[in-house]
Amino acid sequence: MLGCWRAASAVSAGSGRWAGCVRGRRHLSMAKSKFEYVRDFEADDTCLPNCWIVVRLDGRNFHRFSEQHEFKKPNDDRALHLMTKCAQTVMQELEDIAIAYGQSDEYSFVFKKKSRWFKRRASKFMTHVVSQFASSYVFYWKDYFKDQQLLYPPGFDGRIVLYPSNQNLKDYLSWRQADCHINNLYNTVFWMLVQRSGLTPVQAQDRLQGTLAGDKNEILFSEFNINYNNEPLMYRKGTVLIWQKINEVMTKKIKLPKEMEEKEVEVTRTRTKVVPLHCDIIGDQFWEEYPEILAEDS
Repeated sequence: MLGCWRAASAVSAGSGRWAGCVRGRRHLSMAKSKFEYVRDFEADDTCLPNCWIVVRLDGRNFHRFSEQHEFKKPNDDRALHLMTKCAQTVMQELEDIAIAYGQSDEYSFVFKKKSRWFKRRASKFMTHVVSQFASSYVFYWKDYFKDQQLLYPPGFDGRIVLYPSNQNLKDYLSWRQADCHINNLYNTVFWMLVQRSGLTPVQAQDRLQGTLAGDKNEILFSEFNINYNNEPLMYRKGTVLIWQKINEVMTKKIKLPKEMEEKEVEVTRTRTKVVPLHCDIIGDQFWEEYPEILAEDS
């Protein structure tokens, strides 16, 4: 029908079938003006200017999902790396994301303060991030869970929060990393009690009720000879994703002057890629090392 309308401009309106196309277009135009009022019901969800836009997504009912798909406890490297791969895909698609942070079944994506993507509509930010992440999770599943079939589609929910100052944003990311530490310490002790001491989940939960971080560290060290500080940083600190310039060495075939055959030479190219880090972001060192993340003109 679209092609019919375009061609109608070059053909007399009274000629054969093109006349019907013109009449159809006129009718559609009238119908559009009649029903277009429904757009007035759409809510204005434009994000405030000059604010960091944070989209945080969480796995929906991932406790059940992890059990059904036999995730290793307390941490499954396959699942964590898959989450990071999905987050990298989101950042590569939506380049206005300045930094992302993830742990367990959640990821937070921080859009630049001056971002004009999607006219700063909150619904657009959230739906693009969540849909891209969820589809990537299914698409890349087989790359990380080679022997485990995906039994059913995973679900993710999202929310948006605006932070007006750099300190607000840093405190938010610090909060998420502190949450990572608290949860991972608890889960590490809990699953040691279940897997190695033979306690039931209820008994392990009762054993840990009311304990502080020092108590949990003592249980790990005295009963299981585990120094929590030696656990992998990815478990204790989560994953930070930032943009970095990376030098890539590639092999390229070129034909040199006065040479009959092509020769392979190594060429170094600089590319900006999304790089995962496992480090502390609560202190000042990270932000001093990567000041471009919070730069006003970033």
